Amino acid sequence: MYQFWQKTFKIMGIVTLIASFVLVIWLYHIGILNDQNSMKEWVTRYPVIAPFAFFWIQVIQVVFPIIPGGVTTVVGFLVFKPILGFILNSVGIIIGSIILFHLARLFGKKFCLLFMSEETFDKYERKIDNKRGFELFFILCMISPMAPADIVVMITGLTSMSYRKFALICLICRPISILTYSYLLIYGGQWIQQFL
Repeated sequence: MYQFWQKTFKIMGIVTLIASFVLVIWLYHIGILNDQNSMKEWVTRYPVIAPFAFFWIQVIQVVFPIIPGGVTTVVGFLVFKPILGFILNSVGIIIGSIILFHLARLFGKKFCLLFMSEETFDKYERKIDNKRGFELFFILCMISPMAPADIVVMITGLTSMSYRKFALICLICRPISILTYSYLLIYGGQWIQQFL
């Protein structure tokens, strides 16, 4: 039964990855991603449902890391503008991270292996032995826009780190990675062109 769920989550991961790319193409095609007026119109049409739905998408994509978080994060910035997009991204991702941390602590290694290979698990688990070194590694991963944040959150759930310390690190560090990742993807191409 456990192997069935492992395979199911892997298949879901592939399907949602493809679906995410299709969604981005569709949003671009209908003008949401490349037309400021279309974005405003879409958000204005659903002023309560749109941000609420997006917030829950961000929570879910962290708790069940099969949806590419980078895609949804950038969409949040583009659709809801920088300030509301940043708030929705940050709060959703931080709450999702706390839930994921709790689930990993509650269900242990078996839960983690639903979303990663044994090889990946062993690679990160080895870092736990050095408590001080692991905490620094965890902080750097939460700040870095390119780190496998969800994997590191699950592995951290297996350590003795308190909920309070975990939440505090996420509260300080995750917004930095969210801002950096979003601005690099949205404006990175423009910045590179200026230097060429």
